[in-house]
Amino acid sequence: MGARRFTVGLTGGIGSGKTTVADMLAARGASVIDTDQIAHALTAPGGAAIPEIRAQFGDAFLTPEGAMDRAKMRAYVFAEPAAKARLEAILHPLIRIETERAAEAASGAYVVFAVPLLVESGSWKQRVSRVLVVDCAEETQVRRVMSRSGLPEQQIRAIMAAQVSRQERLAAADDVIDNDGDVMALVPQVDKIHALYTALSASDG
Repeated sequence: MGARRFTVGLTGGIGSGKTTVADMLAARGASVIDTDQIAHALTAPGGAAIPEIRAQFGDAFLTPEGAMDRAKMRAYVFAEPAAKARLEAILHPLIRIETERAAEAASGAYVVFAVPLLVESGSWKQRVSRVLVVDCAEETQVRRVMSRSGLPEQQIRAIMAAQVSRQERLAAADDVIDNDGDVMALVPQVDKIHALYTALSASDG
């Protein structure tokens, strides 16, 4: 990454609305790099991670089309911490290379890395200028994910329990956007944070 580039790490728990906030920042001129999208590309048919996933886990974890079977892998690594570590050892270095390549090519006012597990993954906090957390009540998270995905409440709460707590995420934040309301309540907050980051980016350059 360019030495003086102003970068933001955007995170939040499942159902917090990080994607909505990322889209709103992008609409205002930020370059958004989504690590989930990069991971999807790496594990799609022909993706850079596929040969090593096949070598480590076998064809049973690939779809007939040659992509990683995400549902099967998710269930497996959820139950097997050692398998999770093996998968991360394959994916994380590749994700890092791709995010840095995308950041170099970014032309926006500043760069936003959308990273669902930013707080959990350790090194991200040192790699960005600011950490922005999209926050909402846990009941709001559950309600949103149930309506969006149809997953049962128990499964959503298990996913939330595997992520860092709301308190830990807020403790890591430089800036917080409250997303307990509707999209209209986000607009003034996003406008304010965009103005701050644009100013900080200008003074950083």
